[in-house]
Amino acid sequence: MPAIQTATKGPFGGRWMQLVIGIVCMSMIANLQYGWTLFVEPINDKYHWGRPAIQVAFTIFVVTETWLVPIEGWFVDKFGPRIVVFIGGILCAAAWAMNSIADTLTLLYVSAAIGGIGAGAVYGTCVGSALKWFPDRRGLAAGLTAAGFGAGSALTIVPIASMIKSAGYQQTFMVFGLLQGGVVLLLALFLFAPKEGQVPKTVSKGVVQSRRNYGPGEMAKAPVFWVMYLMFALVAAGGLMATAQLGSIAKDFQIADVPVSLIGITMPALTFALSIDRVLNGLTRPFFGWVSDNIGRENTMFIAFGLEAVGVLALAHFGSNPLAFVLLTGLVFFAWGEIYSLFPATCGDTFGSKFATTNAGLLYTAKGTASLVVPFASIAVAQLGNWDLVFTITAAVNAIAALMALFVLKPMRSRFVAQAALTTADDVVKGRAEVAK
Repeated sequence: MPAIQTATKGPFGGRWMQLVIGIVCMSMIANLQYGWTLFVEPINDKYHWGRPAIQVAFTIFVVTETWLVPIEGWFVDKFGPRIVVFIGGILCAAAWAMNSIADTLTLLYVSAAIGGIGAGAVYGTCVGSALKWFPDRRGLAAGLTAAGFGAGSALTIVPIASMIKSAGYQQTFMVFGLLQGGVVLLLALFLFAPKEGQVPKTVSKGVVQSRRNYGPGEMAKAPVFWVMYLMFALVAAGGLMATAQLGSIAKDFQIADVPVSLIGITMPALTFALSIDRVLNGLTRPFFGWVSDNIGRENTMFIAFGLEAVGVLALAHFGSNPLAFVLLTGLVFFAWGEIYSLFPATCGDTFGSKFATTNAGLLYTAKGTASLVVPFASIAVAQLGNWDLVFTITAAVNAIAALMALFVLKPMRSRFVAQAALTTADDVVKGRAEVAK
């Protein structure tokens, strides 16, 4: 996509360095969500609280991580990214340290809330920063940043699993919490917000983009926003269920500790699946983000969401085979993770860059809404004795979202952006007329 005006100045390393810092910060908070599944069974073995009660902590984490992002985004838009990420790093470290001593469900839930607030501060800031620094490559930049969150835990899954077995889950919480939080604190000092002239102004041929900046209040009044919100929630629900319950699914399939050999590597099925899933969940974000920069956001959503529906159905039928479990969970996460690049990019395209952090944060709360179904999945499995209903519903909502992308969101967003262009043009004409008077 050709740039009309290129960036002239910026902080050390330019906007690409800001992108790298954001990616590393995201990878440091990834385990708060993606490493959680490794701790569920050990916690239950120690305290016997039951999976559903323990998974409430995961829901609390995701809700506080997502629903407070608009407020944190407002602070970023007003005061800059540095202070928000710095505080977020402190909260993330404190949350895992508290998890290490949590001997009641109440303390576990409080820790989850603190961790969610911290993770949301870091997540929302880094994604918003990518949208602002890269208006010409929003899909790719948001995808690379979100990849840090999706794949960031891949390198630490094996060490965390090993430490849990050798030293216990409590020490693992403490060590990795302090390590990850410390890195975020350090990198926060080098974050900057873009200034006028530091980013390119572009014309996109493959993506529908608005020339007007909408504040969060204006955005919330637009029906197209709520269509995006619904789609985000539908697709996010299935992925969050898999993220939080993957260890339990593998245990119920009785293949968690069965050795699997693939590409010359042999590991227990669950550990292998978690490692591959993290990598693919990260790679999908810049990949589909780049694809969407070229063929359009909605077309890409249709492909990805349809692939997710197929992957979930296949997992339901063939997941009891250890090798199939590893491969199919990889497919499921590959087809799911791109929502964290496609939806922020679509939001920035539709409502502009000026309030991108706050606006993307409001849309991101759909993830918190989706997380409310995670405990119900555990309840359904406990009552029915299998995962069939959960898998079927997950596949269905992904298929619905795929169809909505093409037949609802695409025409609706095109009309919205076209109307915004007409309004902007009218405002310019009126402004010139006022000056002439």
